[in-house]
Amino acid sequence: MLSECRKQQVVELCQELVRIPSYSGEEGLVAERIMEYAKDRGFDEVRMDEFGNVMLVVNGDQPGPVILFDGHIDTVPVQRENWTLDPYSGEIRDGKVYGRGTSDMKGAVSAMITAAIHFAEDTNKRFPGKIVVSCSVHEECFEGVATRKVSEAISPDYVVIGEATNLNLNHGQRGRAEIVVETIGKPAHSSNPDKGINAVTKMMKLLAAVQELPVQNHSVLGKGILELTDIKSSPYPGASVVPSYCRVTFDRRLLVNETRESVLAPILALVDQLEGEDPSFKANVSYSGGEERCYTGAVIEAERFFPGWLYDEGEDFVQATYQRLCELNADTKLSHYSFCTNGSHFAGEANIPTIGYGPSLEHLAHIDNEYIEIDQLTKAAEGYRVIMEALSLLKSGKKEDFTNV
Repeated sequence: MLSECRKQQVVELCQELVRIPSYSGEEGLVAERIMEYAKDRGFDEVRMDEFGNVMLVVNGDQPGPVILFDGHIDTVPVQRENWTLDPYSGEIRDGKVYGRGTSDMKGAVSAMITAAIHFAEDTNKRFPGKIVVSCSVHEECFEGVATRKVSEAISPDYVVIGEATNLNLNHGQRGRAEIVVETIGKPAHSSNPDKGINAVTKMMKLLAAVQELPVQNHSVLGKGILELTDIKSSPYPGASVVPSYCRVTFDRRLLVNETRESVLAPILALVDQLEGEDPSFKANVSYSGGEERCYTGAVIEAERFFPGWLYDEGEDFVQATYQRLCELNADTKLSHYSFCTNGSHFAGEANIPTIGYGPSLEHLAHIDNEYIEIDQLTKAAEGYRVIMEALSLLKSGKKEDFTNV
């Protein structure tokens, strides 16, 4: 149980970080504040990489695993007119801290940082391995891409994602891909449509066929959803012109073991079929790409394919953390994320053993009047501390109990 002083420390840090706006690509001020805060509170190393990810390191006095706690410090924008409170006030009402990023996810970042401070104080840094808190950037637009630099720098043995789990332990997530489909037509005056090829009409044929594709399903992660999210034609506006180009974007929720090739294969097969039936049908299928500038000036470029991942409930690192969390809260459940996180890189790409644990509820992310319950926030700091204990002992072969140190 956290002391009242330590509870206040977590809450005040959360409020402080929330008061600093930090949209993706504009995280510089909050990153600077985190580094200042950490330098005064016992971290052995405070690093920043070229993308602006901040890494706070506590070194144990014995060989052991490197345990990385990751939370992103960028947030989605706000529409102030929809907020009852100032979205950057960090105001407390009815046992809740309000503001953009409280649940997604400056609350969890605050809990991770303070948990590392408390663990270092209570153990006097006599523990195996290394604790690293990664305060990462650009998650809201590129899940896991910026954190590739973090894993290169840190080489973690275990990763803890701090996205909201309602204090349950997550051992997997669905991934995400953005699929772009383009149909190519031929322009003509709309008074003579037979002289052209209408790209929108061709797209409608393809969309009807896509709707009939079977939906992939996983016994734990659920459905591999394929949902149309936008459609554009060109020229636009198309006054008296047959559109010669049409583009749609699909959001595809990825299951485990799905590859870039396997996800596109059913749509490519439909394109081949339609091209065989209609010589005037022409389409391209690809993943969307993107480019974002970091606050450091560095540029992130990536294809929007972020893998899903899942670890068996019986894995030692899952069970070790689950059992310790159950000692804190007997109602702790094993679950998974329905949305995409930086775990797409750590687990999905780098195959680093990864779990998720964080305060608050998934549905509170990105909403107007976003908040986090103080009870959840302080309990998360306790939870992160016992995870540090459990994982630091896992590879070391030691049996110490840090609870009374």
